[in-house]
Amino acid sequence: MHFQPTEDQRALRRAVRELLAARWDRTALRAALDSPASRRSGEEAPARRAAPASRGGDRGRGAGSREQGGSTSSPLLDRELWRVLGEAGVFSLRLPEADGGVGLGLADAAVVFEELGRALVPGPVVATHLAAGLVPGAATGETVVTAAAGALVPWLDAADVVRGEVVDAVAVRSVDPLTPLHRVRPAPPDPVGTLLTAAEQVGSAARTTEMAVRYAGERTQFGRPIGGFQAVKHLCAGMLVRAELARTAVYAAAVTADPVETAGAKLLADEAAAGNARDCLQIFGGMGFTWEADVHLHLKRAWLRAEMWLTADRAEEIQAEALALAL
Repeated sequence: MHFQPTEDQRALRRAVRELLAARWDRTALRAALDSPASRRSGEEAPARRAAPASRGGDRGRGAGSREQGGSTSSPLLDRELWRVLGEAGVFSLRLPEADGGVGLGLADAAVVFEELGRALVPGPVVATHLAAGLVPGAATGETVVTAAAGALVPWLDAADVVRGEVVDAVAVRSVDPLTPLHRVRPAPPDPVGTLLTAAEQVGSAARTTEMAVRYAGERTQFGRPIGGFQAVKHLCAGMLVRAELARTAVYAAAVTADPVETAGAKLLADEAAAGNARDCLQIFGGMGFTWEADVHLHLKRAWLRAEMWLTADRAEEIQAEALALAL
């Protein structure tokens, strides 16, 4: 099967990249990162009992859940960016045209979410996308929707609607300063949520590859660019291989919608995102460890996504079970 993007999908990729370059560029990313709320987002906050949610017609947080105390401890979600994404069709991409959506498929969504991951767009984009057509306002970006992605719920305090059963939610420290988290009882993985999260990981893996190659061409040592050294060449080549292998697996799973292939794609994408961020960090050297560089943001987001929807342990179990049945 041929899993390369079609011309329409390449045009879709360009359109999303241009939109994000105009609305969520590095300046916007750094402004969000350096805001006082984001600086405090990694701090533990006392949990408190929450009232049942009734802000969108879904099941809400449920009685007995817990939420992070005080909104000032979490970064602010950019509601205007959310509406821009809604107007662009990010959330309604797979919704039928008869229902006001774009009417595209999962493969097209994978291309879009790859770009969202590349740009480190914050917020529960996967959960809101899954809620389009089910929760009023989700498709247009007027309503922010979150859900349990395994044992974690991102942006619980900022969401208007929490889908599914969220029990005993407790605020936990997040490694990613732009993704506040609550831990809950694990929920069954959603195959589409898993696939779109894997696509985000691929976008991040591709972006850190670009960053590493560019830096290797600009940074000089001993009178020559460090990209001319064999060790650096090997690191960059390995990053490209990981990113492309993961991308192919994600595209294939988006076409087949097979749960086993989706598990394999998530596993490869998680490895690519985290592995490429680590290698990018190595190529950047000491500069990569500074707050001003974006490398650490990709590594932290990769770690976080790896724990959402489908973890590596469960993905490996799914793969092993499939192989056992095939014998």
